[in-house]
Amino acid sequence: MHTSGQNLVYRALLWWAAFTVTALGAVYLWQPGPWFSAALVALSGLASVLVSILLFSRRRATETNTQYEPLEPTLQIANQTLPFLRRGLNEQTASVTAEIIHRIAEVEAVAITDRERVLAYIGAGSDHHKAGGPIMTIATKEVIKTGEMKIVRDGYGLECPVPNCPLQSAVVVPLKCKGETMGTLKLYQTQQGKIPQSTVKLAAGVAQLLSMQMELAEVSRQAQLVTKAELEALHAQINPHFLFNTLNTIIMFSRTNPETARRLLIRLASFFRHALKRHGHFNTLKEEIEYLNTYLILERARFREKLRVIREIDDELLEYKVPVLTIQPLVENAIKHGILPKPDQGTVQVTVRKHENEMLIVVRDDGVGIDPELLPKVLTPGFGSGNGVGLSNVHERLKGLFGEEYGLRIVSVPNEGTSVYVRIPLVCHTLEKEGRASEA
Repeated sequence: MHTSGQNLVYRALLWWAAFTVTALGAVYLWQPGPWFSAALVALSGLASVLVSILLFSRRRATETNTQYEPLEPTLQIANQTLPFLRRGLNEQTASVTAEIIHRIAEVEAVAITDRERVLAYIGAGSDHHKAGGPIMTIATKEVIKTGEMKIVRDGYGLECPVPNCPLQSAVVVPLKCKGETMGTLKLYQTQQGKIPQSTVKLAAGVAQLLSMQMELAEVSRQAQLVTKAELEALHAQINPHFLFNTLNTIIMFSRTNPETARRLLIRLASFFRHALKRHGHFNTLKEEIEYLNTYLILERARFREKLRVIREIDDELLEYKVPVLTIQPLVENAIKHGILPKPDQGTVQVTVRKHENEMLIVVRDDGVGIDPELLPKVLTPGFGSGNGVGLSNVHERLKGLFGEEYGLRIVSVPNEGTSVYVRIPLVCHTLEKEGRASEA
């Protein structure tokens, strides 16, 4: 039989596993690697095992000695919801989770929301509080805005717009991912008055569990995104259409100007040497500009006077780091979709300068522009055609590396041109330099 001391050890191990998984997840967002994925999977499994051991030990103790308390609802919920929450928080997993909470907790209704809509709702009031519908109660909107738990003791505090709503009191707890409120967990009662302290603690504990699982799911998503981005980037670098067209250009020059053909072959070899070189997630700006220049030489040999390129690069930034394959795909997109459809010459301008504590990269063209109806879709994954890296890929990688506010910003006017803006925090380059120095 397990003692209470053993139970404390199991609990300590459980919280250690949870903390370690979350910490690894945070580190992974800055420096992904295959061993992180394995560690996350192993520790997630360890957390599940520890929960099961603790529940089993408590159950055995309850069967053999009546002095033990009943199983804690939070642990029961954790044990039953972990297999589902590993998939992330969506309507399907939220629905299963809400059913489990409703079955175990002594409350009349359970709801889980994101920032705008109800993901799951079980219990009293389900005739108008429906999954997939908008958030209705003012209390929930206030929690999303403030990020603070709210306890409501009467129906007036909930401010449900539907008359005769049976919900009269609730505890509403924010669900957070990386410090940002992403939704809420709500436990409702149909009578007014003070919410039992046990219900408040249950809501807070389950919300922490859901928040941790949301962060782990986000880490997993970022891991898959980075892997996909790297594979797509590699395939884009060895674009068969680009290779075919470049070789055709070299063959043409081999007949009329063998020296030019020889120089282009050297450039093509350099291009593929860079493409096949093993990279981390960052290069120096100098390396990226050299790669861009090689690409542009090959393209200008093909398009001749059709393509004009202007570069304005701040030399003081050349040793700073930028994510691999950030600039070249933007220029390739400008040439392919902006300049080539024009009947006459077109210009692509690449500007890199320092703005406060960030590097600002602007790729501007005077091409045909983007249809206003298509502009909102340009950064959607899978939009467009071709074998290039694509704007959406660069956009998602930037957000994954630096945060949601660091994606691409596109300004386009039909028949006048398009500008793509990239912001990269300079402080991150310093951190990576220190990290690589410590590894050495």
